[in-house]
Amino acid sequence: MAIMDFLNRQFIDVIEWVDDSRDTLSFRFPDDDKQIKNEAQLIVRESQVAQFVYVGQFADTLGPGKHTLKTENIPILGDLLGWKYKFQTPFKADVYYVTTRVFAGNKWGTANPVMMRDADFGVVRMRAFGTYDFKIVDPVLFLKEVAGTDHQFRLDEFTDVMRSRIVSVFSETLAAAKVPALDVATRYGELGAALLEPLNAAMRSKYGLEMTSFVVENVSVPPELEQAIDKRGAMTAIGNLNDYVKYNMGNALAEGKAGTAGIGAELAAGLAMGQSMMQGGGMGAAAAPSMPGFVPGAAPVATAAAVPELLTPEQVAQALSVSVADVLQELEAGNLKGRKIGSQWRIGRPALDTFMQG
Repeated sequence: MAIMDFLNRQFIDVIEWVDDSRDTLSFRFPDDDKQIKNEAQLIVRESQVAQFVYVGQFADTLGPGKHTLKTENIPILGDLLGWKYKFQTPFKADVYYVTTRVFAGNKWGTANPVMMRDADFGVVRMRAFGTYDFKIVDPVLFLKEVAGTDHQFRLDEFTDVMRSRIVSVFSETLAAAKVPALDVATRYGELGAALLEPLNAAMRSKYGLEMTSFVVENVSVPPELEQAIDKRGAMTAIGNLNDYVKYNMGNALAEGKAGTAGIGAELAAGLAMGQSMMQGGGMGAAAAPSMPGFVPGAAPVATAAAVPELLTPEQVAQALSVSVADVLQELEAGNLKGRKIGSQWRIGRPALDTFMQG
């Protein structure tokens, strides 16, 4: 009897694992260097699968239930062991339990900015973070590529191993989807759902995982791109720049600003703001035609009997905060009246007054 008790202690007749940790992804059954008795009982609970590994080779995978281990239900392992004639002998193999339930609320984020090409802004650097839920759908691939031979692979280890891989897959998927930076930065609530299936295609094939939810909680772009986005929004709200300048002129007249000097000041301010927005916003639009006016506080227009004050194109351009080329363009077109003496232009204040009123 003592000999039989000793022999029984050398073999495993029941294999089971009760997961009370709630954060274990895979667990290697401790065999203490014992052999598994033929027709031993294997118990696999719900949300578990049992994976046999023999000398580094993946064998049979058994789902939930109570299984009697014999050649009929472990045929791959039987072939590896050489059970061609159904030998009824104990055998040595590793048994890994893999948890197949959903692991929810895992965080992801980009440690470094993600570089992506954008049709509007060129190369853009972005940071992103959020949460995801996942489950294991291919135990063999998961053990091979993620968990390895770890006797108990837990969620914190998984997070460390997979953080950079998930960000890499996210970056590749985002680049392939060619989502504009404006949409990424302002509509990330929809972005996670749109990227879920492309992400899963890569995660299943590479790691045996499936994401049941992928949420992009925030995307941040460099400050200069935020300013460009704000300016683009302002330009969209303003609409046509010429109409915007005319609107400002109308407001100045309605508020009773007397004289052309007041109108000139409104025009100068409107042109300066419009050109700054167009240059800073990266819109690529053509510059609006220059509209000359007087410098705030300029002297009143001379009477008809007085000798008119003459200005050079440079003085007009400086007073209106526009380029000399814009002033010359108006002179050549005849919109602004002036007199060309040799190669030099001179503009009288009455001519400016007429131009402003027309």
